[in-house]
Amino acid sequence: MSHSHDHSHEHHDHEHDHEHSPEDTGLQGSLFSYIDRSNVVAFNSTGEGSQIIKPWNNRMDENVYIESDADDQLIIRIPFTGTVKLRSLLLKTGPGDQTPAKVALFSNVDDLDFSDAAEREPSQEFTVAQGREIGEYAVKSAKFPNVSSITLFFPESQGAETTRIYYIGFTGQWSERKQDPVITVYEAQANPADHLKIVGTEGNFSRPGT
Repeated sequence: MSHSHDHSHEHHDHEHDHEHSPEDTGLQGSLFSYIDRSNVVAFNSTGEGSQIIKPWNNRMDENVYIESDADDQLIIRIPFTGTVKLRSLLLKTGPGDQTPAKVALFSNVDDLDFSDAAEREPSQEFTVAQGREIGEYAVKSAKFPNVSSITLFFPESQGAETTRIYYIGFTGQWSERKQDPVITVYEAQANPADHLKIVGTEGNFSRPGT
């Protein structure tokens, strides 16, 4: 299939929620409340990426989804409000041949485009199974110890012209992002004794080749 993409289909949603949602208490270790949904971006999508970042109670809702646009490839970039130790990815996709064949996870890669995604080695990759249930994909925690964003690349469908995603979720441990300490450097007052005159060098600076 052709893989030309119109990146005018980049979408931003402007909801933001740092607090735990009462609708999301059914999944232990859920990171839903720690996703920066206002900055979730979907490329080559007919809808906004934040639409499929749903609370656990709405995971089976098939009325809201995103679908690839120009072809069957999708990139979804998902930032967190802090840093996370990722444990698993949860997906509801399909139906049928609209299920992605694979999903590639890239940790802390905020500038991934389709050509990069096809050539770069992902942090981890999974084959996606068809089905109407939620698929949970346990990641290798050593590869995702300090994650500020996850980019998901769906390279192709399982036969359809487009790929459809209903739900994306994550489990893991969240921690507040640590800020680098501010170090102030004060310049010492000039000391005349530090500026010694070197006798015999006035106007006689060497130049390369001389």
